[in-house]
Amino acid sequence: MRGICLYLHIHQPFRYRAYSIFDVGNDENYFFDSNYQSKQSNERIFRKVAEKSYYPTFDLLERNLEKHPGFKFSLSITGVWLDQAAMWAPDLISRLKKMVKTGRVELVAETYYHSMSFFYDQAEFRAQVEQQVAKFQDLFGVKPKVFRNTEFAYNDAVGKAVEELGFSACLAEGWDRILEWRSPNFVYKAAGTKRLKLLLKNYRLSDDIAFRFSDRSWKDWPLTVEKYERWLSDACLNGNVVNLFMDFETFGEHQWAETGIFKFMDRLIASWLGQFDNRFLTVSEEAALGPVGELSMPSTVTWADTERDLSAWMGNRLQDEAMSLLYSLRPRVLESKNPRLIEDFRKLTTSDHAYYMCTKYWNDGDVHAYFSAYDSPYDAFMYFLNVLRSLEYRLDHEMAPRKS
Repeated sequence: MRGICLYLHIHQPFRYRAYSIFDVGNDENYFFDSNYQSKQSNERIFRKVAEKSYYPTFDLLERNLEKHPGFKFSLSITGVWLDQAAMWAPDLISRLKKMVKTGRVELVAETYYHSMSFFYDQAEFRAQVEQQVAKFQDLFGVKPKVFRNTEFAYNDAVGKAVEELGFSACLAEGWDRILEWRSPNFVYKAAGTKRLKLLLKNYRLSDDIAFRFSDRSWKDWPLTVEKYERWLSDACLNGNVVNLFMDFETFGEHQWAETGIFKFMDRLIASWLGQFDNRFLTVSEEAALGPVGELSMPSTVTWADTERDLSAWMGNRLQDEAMSLLYSLRPRVLESKNPRLIEDFRKLTTSDHAYYMCTKYWNDGDVHAYFSAYDSPYDAFMYFLNVLRSLEYRLDHEMAPRKS
């Protein structure tokens, strides 16, 4: 058996708008910009990406589910994406429900708000995971068995927490410095756990599609199905399953339709399944193959930037101050029992906000700038601090009667 485990991640943050210090105490609307054309307009961005990526990629997936009984894949979908889809594209949720009902699309859990809460407040981390699981049960009628932490941020402590939450497997980056001589194409047991399985991204083959597909300076451009299948076959000589893990927006947004990405995937799926004993597996099916050994990640590994660490979100004083101030408000926010305050606080934990404050340079810096809705990391930081000042102001007024 030669297998592909295709996993896609769907997410859009609620970006806070260009919130002025003069708005503090006067305007509690942080996330909805009245100017549809503004850089921070969540509705405009969601609709743009929906047209370029979500709709055509749903078409691709639905088409192949119908044509190929052996085609399967896995999805993680953040709660904040589902909230935005419910407002601006509810038909996408209906289509997701139909795909999940086929039994060939597995949902993977994560934090509802796509946060790095594990590294700041583990009680908040558990609350956001439980909220996400409840959302899946309510919308899709399924309880996820497999987990991925935000941006694949994983270490041995994360593994223990994930197992305690009842998951049987966790996705992680198959980074060379951790694997050393081992292959990412096997299932491993997570060190320090009783039976949690680790499924590792084959980052080379994943990134050939996600990042290099349209790069004309890449020595292997253009990427053809025949060439890619040879690489997949070579990978399967050292493992059971090749894990192709990538962002959903790879298709149509990061790699535009004009590059041929959709035709490539159509042909790849058909060609792979047309060969004897080739399969697609969901993440749970792969985990059921069982581990070949134990793997430890003492330090945190992510799937971001060249360092594959947390520096994209915790690499400078802007990020550290912003997140420390935010999480310091959590006890008071929960004590208020005010649903809107709690919701606003949790939207602010979304990891994208710290990502926008990153001050890296060279290639990683270019990627950060491309995804940012702000003119600079410093603007992102100042607007965020203004929002926190407003949150504190609201808390003071909310809690004042209880102190008298």
